[in-house]
Amino acid sequence: MQDQELEFTIEPFVEGRPGPHVRAAVDAVEALDVAVEFGPFGSSCHAPGEMMPAVVAAIVQQAFVNGATHVSMHVSASPLANDAEPAADAAGTGVAPGADEVDPGGTD
Repeated sequence: MQDQELEFTIEPFVEGRPGPHVRAAVDAVEALDVAVEFGPFGSSCHAPGEMMPAVVAAIVQQAFVNGATHVSMHVSASPLANDAEPAADAAGTGVAPGADEVDPGGTD
């Protein structure tokens, strides 16, 4: 399974001063041997796809147990994945059906 990237924000958010709800969630992810990067509008991490459900669960559990009021997450295929190949369609082209069809006028 391809690596995945998780971007997340835990609230309440105070820039430069992550509260215990943030620190506990980050510590739980790091305990899974996944590094977390703090950014100006949230945090992110990269993990193998099969590990991502455990990462998400750790963040949600520890954030809310430690006082979070809201957790936002976005998971996507990691741009750092090593030479990821697109999945082949039935014809083996690697292009999804209709992917080459563009309708700039918004009508079909």
